[in-house]
Amino acid sequence: MLFPTHLVAGYVMARGTNRPVWWVIFGTVLPDAIDKPLALAGVTELFHTVAHSALAVVVLALALRTGARGAAVWVGWVIHLAMDAGQIIINGRPADVQFLLWPVVEHTPVISLPPVEFFLGYIGSPAFFLEIGFWVFAAFVASRDPSLRAVDPTRDGDAKSALRDD
Repeated sequence: MLFPTHLVAGYVMARGTNRPVWWVIFGTVLPDAIDKPLALAGVTELFHTVAHSALAVVVLALALRTGARGAAVWVGWVIHLAMDAGQIIINGRPADVQFLLWPVVEHTPVISLPPVEFFLGYIGSPAFFLEIGFWVFAAFVASRDPSLRAVDPTRDGDAKSALRDD
C-alpha cells in the first residue's frame, strides 16, 4: 500500500471504531517510519522487517496494554500490516506475506524495491485499483464527519469543540 493510504485507513478506522484519530493514524505510520529508514541506511536488507513483523505487534500489545491511546496505536499498527499483506496477496505474491514472521522466518520477497521504484511498479497493479476504490470510500466517510466541516467562528457555539480529537 502507498503511504498516504495507510494514513487514510487510520482515519477511517478511527472514525469507525470511535478511537482517538491521531493515535490510530500514528500507529499506521510507525511500521514504515521504522523499517524504511533502516533499509535505506543499510541496517536491514529488506523494507519489511522489524516493524512489519507480527512479533512487533505482540510486543507492542504488551507494552501498550493500558489506555485508549496505546490501544489506538496498536490498532493502527495492525491495520498497516494487514493492508501491506493484503496488497501483496492481491498482487499475486502470497508467499511474500512471510515478512510477518520475521525474524523467525527469513524470506526474501520476489519484489524488494526501494520506495520510488516500488511506487512506479505498483501503479496499475490490481491492489492499486483497489486502493483507488478505498480512497473513494474514505472520501465518503470524511464527507459525513462533522469534525471536518468548516467552522464559522462568527456563529454561536464552541468552534474548538468541532475540531477536537476524541
